[in-house]
Amino acid sequence: MSKISLKAGDLVIYTMPKRSRHPGPRARAIHPAQLGDDYSYVVDKFWIVLNTLDDDQVVLQTRRGKTHTVQLSDPLLRKAGWWDRFRHRHRFPDPSALTEQSPAANSDKAPEEVAPHTKSTT
Repeated sequence: MSKISLKAGDLVIYTMPKRSRHPGPRARAIHPAQLGDDYSYVVDKFWIVLNTLDDDQVVLQTRRGKTHTVQLSDPLLRKAGWWDRFRHRHRFPDPSALTEQSPAANSDKAPEEVAPHTKSTT
């Protein structure tokens, strides 16, 4: 497993696995359940690095200010390249708003943990 190097302010993309009856318009890799009405799929989430932690974890912030803690070795996490930053520039959080209203600094709540991805053997 490769670990990426990130610092505060870096833009990242997290490929979030989801499951529901109605995948949204940004869903990719849509697979129907064998015996049901559900679909499993992935959605790209466009986040910004808020802080790096000592135990190889990183705190990420969404556009709306929600925070998530993710392992740096998570294969679903990747640093946004120049094309990603250009193409999806409206979907990333505003870096200037990061320092002004950082929820980690204004809140006593701990950041949410993103569950590690597990492979399904179906």
